[in-house]
Amino acid sequence: MHKVTRSQGHKVTRIFLPVFIFSLVTWCHCDLVTAEELSGNLTSSKLINKAWEAHGKRDIENTFKYTQEIINLYKDEADRLQASLTALPENKEEIERAAVLNNVALSYFIQGESYMRQQDFDKAVEVFGIIIKEYSLAQAWDPRGWYWQISRAAQDSVDKIQKRQKLEEEEPFIERPATKLNLSDPGTEDFVDYTKYGEFKNVGTKDYVYVINDQAGLSKAVGEGIYPNTTSVRKNRRFKSVRKEGRLEGSQWDLLHSPDLEAAFFKWATASEPQGVKLFYTGLILEKAGLIKQAIKCYYSIVVHFPGSYSWTYWHTPWYMAQAAISKINFLLRRNPQFRYKLADVYVRIVNGYDNDVSNDTVIVNPGRWVRIDKETEVDKKEPKAKRAKKIIGDGRVRLLQNQNGDWQLQLEGKSYLIKGITYTPTKVGQSPDDGTLGNWMLEDFDNNGKIDGPYDAFVDKNENNKQDRNESAIGDFALMKEMGVNTIRLYHHPQKINKQLLRDLYKNYGIMVIMGDFLGKYAIGSGASWYEGTDYSNPKHRRNMLVSVAMMVEEFKDEPYILFWLLGNENVYGVACNADKEPEAFFKFANEAATTIKSLDPEHPVAICNGDTLFLDVFARNCPDIDIFGLNAYRGDYGFGYLWQSVKDEVDKPVFITEFGCPAYARGKTQEEAEQLQAEYHQAAWEDIEHNAFGAEGAGGSEGANAIGGVVFEWLDEWWKAYEPTQHDYKALWSGPFPDGFMHEEWLGLCGQGNGSQSPFLRHLRKAYFMYKDIWR
Repeated sequence: MHKVTRSQGHKVTRIFLPVFIFSLVTWCHCDLVTAEELSGNLTSSKLINKAWEAHGKRDIENTFKYTQEIINLYKDEADRLQASLTALPENKEEIERAAVLNNVALSYFIQGESYMRQQDFDKAVEVFGIIIKEYSLAQAWDPRGWYWQISRAAQDSVDKIQKRQKLEEEEPFIERPATKLNLSDPGTEDFVDYTKYGEFKNVGTKDYVYVINDQAGLSKAVGEGIYPNTTSVRKNRRFKSVRKEGRLEGSQWDLLHSPDLEAAFFKWATASEPQGVKLFYTGLILEKAGLIKQAIKCYYSIVVHFPGSYSWTYWHTPWYMAQAAISKINFLLRRNPQFRYKLADVYVRIVNGYDNDVSNDTVIVNPGRWVRIDKETEVDKKEPKAKRAKKIIGDGRVRLLQNQNGDWQLQLEGKSYLIKGITYTPTKVGQSPDDGTLGNWMLEDFDNNGKIDGPYDAFVDKNENNKQDRNESAIGDFALMKEMGVNTIRLYHHPQKINKQLLRDLYKNYGIMVIMGDFLGKYAIGSGASWYEGTDYSNPKHRRNMLVSVAMMVEEFKDEPYILFWLLGNENVYGVACNADKEPEAFFKFANEAATTIKSLDPEHPVAICNGDTLFLDVFARNCPDIDIFGLNAYRGDYGFGYLWQSVKDEVDKPVFITEFGCPAYARGKTQEEAEQLQAEYHQAAWEDIEHNAFGAEGAGGSEGANAIGGVVFEWLDEWWKAYEPTQHDYKALWSGPFPDGFMHEEWLGLCGQGNGSQSPFLRHLRKAYFMYKDIWR
């Protein structure tokens, strides 16, 4: 299943990136309403959903019926809305207020796309031209998670028709000089003893506060750019020079990922941002500059002074700065053992912090303390207590064990099994679910040799000349994955047919297991709901249909030797043709019912859920006692997964696995080699974090109770359809997040590339991240 991810990415001020994307989800089998149901009483939004469905089914008659109905009914109002706007709406509320404008522009867009399918290019250009000329400020929601500007997409289609389409970045990239940061006032203490300059009060409670008694002394200890030292940075003689050179012009966000570290530091240290946000990104720049001790001081100042500070992700979910800061500190200390320090007893718990409402948050804080590690007493790993298990889940060859320490372990046939997984969907260049051309990789044999292409006929283009040379024999992805150390792939039993024989061979000859999933109504799959209606987890009919789907999955695959465990959903809490985002309690209660259904049919395999990060984790904890494993898609940055291990430990005593994580191998302003190195470093940090929280390791929060059981990399191979044009390997930034250049480039997530696409689906360029995993997984 092709996934577009959501995550707790870092906050940016540019809320909506215009992208040339629309998602028809043609594999969602929905029935169109009859012509008699169409009436003037239907809103433009309902009509546009019907138009999308008709277009997805290549039903030309109904496509034009619904779109023309919208144009006839609402064009005048759309014209008035366009005239009333002076700039592109920049938040969800403003965009939704312009729904009529957006839907009229979308109607023309769908008509233009339909004309393109019919090869009537002159008419398509004419219709796209209406959008470009008359509806420049209209936007549309892509169900995969972002808004896109319709006029830009229309222009993109015109350029394609006129053979002028280029692989262009969304915004012009401003070249900046690479500079070195030198601090004039680095501070007098590396690991500041805050008790010398003030008093910690009400530690471990919601009333925690640090009271400064000696501000001058503390400012001197921490150094420039770190609270409460707000003056030293302006006294740095380089500050005035950089400002005079014009290098501080523009937004601090534009400088965040710049190689001009000097300007970035000065800009952020003096920015008008909330203190917690400002300190986090100042720390990030110090870290990039190699000033690790200063970065640690900066991150820790958030915990001490602003533990409840938060920012907003691209997806408008709260991102808590102190929790991220603690994770950054622990990451940097692990990477720099020569410092011989650890931060002990620290925690910041946000009660009610798993929803989108920060007004109900209660922040409980213990700022911890710096502890010097003596070489003689240092212990990297704890010894698991007692061989006797505290808890065992599962009656078959796959089971979960919790020891007396509270550590969790997944076992296969009595042996430890850390999930070293990957998402495997080798999509041929040119295929796309958006236009109904997505094939089934489990059945495709384009070279007609009787073997499935990706698994058995893929070859490594060692010299990257985009052709198969004599010394580049077919090896197949299955063999490459085995060499890399992969032991698991993640699949869904629908909507495409599963090739059981292929998976049996995957297990028998390559030793790779399968986590088998059911979407549980995400994208309306399995519920019987239409796409525009969406799955309703309180609807008895939808619930029955989904339970039937789950039961069918279990009955069909429970005796297959390659099944590791069952997986329910795919970040349903973010919505997208389901109401789990609006009714999380109903969703989780139903998910638990699905789990009990599975266990009644198959007590031998555990059951996991695939959540969207930790969103509604507390609701999960209250309603899902029969789900054994908490899985989550998480894209948190180049230091691992942050505070989530502790969050799960705080809320629910269950093992955790990362159902999806990854990083693009493209970054603006970087060479391809540099971008691939950054991708590899991101993955290495992610895997180190998983291992650090796995059975027998230090565990969440540095205390007992390690709960990680592995993770699934996203993904094996670049998929070229995700930025709209499936024959082009686009550089477009689809959304902002904690990636090397601050943006997600979805078409570059693979550990393998497809070269220039001419030899797809066979050619593989193995990236640095592939070899990194090969070194640490085998």
